[in-house]
Amino acid sequence: MTPPARLQAAIEILDEVVDAAREDGPPADLIVSRYFKQRRYAGSGDRRAVRELVFRAIRRAAERPDSGRAAIVGLANDDTDLRALFGEPRGPEPITDGDVGAGAGIVPMWVVSELSPLVGAGEWPALLERAPLDLRVNAAHAAPDDVLAQFPSATPTPHSPWGIRLASDSRVDDHPVYQQGLVEVQDEGSQLIALACGAQDGEQILDLCAGAGGKSLALVAAAPGAHILATDSNRARLSKLPARAERAGARIETRLLSPPNELAELPDWQAKADLVVIDAPCSGSGTWRRNPEGRWRLTPERLERVIAVQERLLDIGAELVQPGGRLVYAVCSLLSREGAGQIERFLARHSSWISEATPIAAGRLDGAGRLLTPGHDGTDGFFVARLGRPC
Repeated sequence: MTPPARLQAAIEILDEVVDAAREDGPPADLIVSRYFKQRRYAGSGDRRAVRELVFRAIRRAAERPDSGRAAIVGLANDDTDLRALFGEPRGPEPITDGDVGAGAGIVPMWVVSELSPLVGAGEWPALLERAPLDLRVNAAHAAPDDVLAQFPSATPTPHSPWGIRLASDSRVDDHPVYQQGLVEVQDEGSQLIALACGAQDGEQILDLCAGAGGKSLALVAAAPGAHILATDSNRARLSKLPARAERAGARIETRLLSPPNELAELPDWQAKADLVVIDAPCSGSGTWRRNPEGRWRLTPERLERVIAVQERLLDIGAELVQPGGRLVYAVCSLLSREGAGQIERFLARHSSWISEATPIAAGRLDGAGRLLTPGHDGTDGFFVARLGRPC
């Protein structure tokens, strides 16, 4: 592919990304992969160059562009070499006075007022930096120092006792340590959420929004003698957990739930759990460095929907915790209404519950919880709070 043809390919891919963001379709990574599966003639250099253009355009624009062309014209407004490719053979049509390029930005304007006060503009650039690849050592079967020695370029993560950090472009799925179940790919922030739970052997632990089970696996590695039930309403995501648990040598029970009937489907857990973990659906604003098009997907309406879901899940979790037990709430979000504000409202509804300190040193106090951010902690953005039900 010539450079102009690569630019045209990036526009075509970005058209699909914009549509997917508008309609809650597949992620950009999948769209790029699917595009090139249908174009086998493109070499590895072409795929790499086009992908770089696509993600440069995505990272540059905080607001969702009207089209892929608008995204690339915006990029070309900052890059004269790209601008010169318009109008060339196999490239995009020449730029005209009617072309309005996408504006540059980091945080969508309507989101700024939603951010936690801790996330000042000085931290915004870190929200889009490329994230490292973090691994969590399976502490039930390996020592972190022993695993660290298997990755010559790795370093320990700054905060998690289980973490190992590799460069962002590293691959581990074919490494023997990964295949033996001694490590899992998990951002350090997510590891710290599991650490904040303080799981103990013999406890009854319910992971209410388990997804594919990353935190359940971390919990069972920390407390192999605990009984863990992982639940979710997404069959496809939850179905990945049994194979992951088998590879890790872990025993985790799973149960598919059907909202809004979660409580009816968990009669054996009513007021029985020592620990309920709620890693709730959220805006995903804490993971923009991994999924920058997430900014294009987030709307005020979607934010209101996830806030309502979080509130409902917190009330469900409160019914499942036994007296003297605890609830750990987490969201990969930097927005106050999903974090500190959500817990403030929970405590207003459940006045007998108490806020407990989270046993992690990373992050900063944010209301009744702690906020981890890329700029301050080098992790994905997470809010975590730990709540206790009185005896």
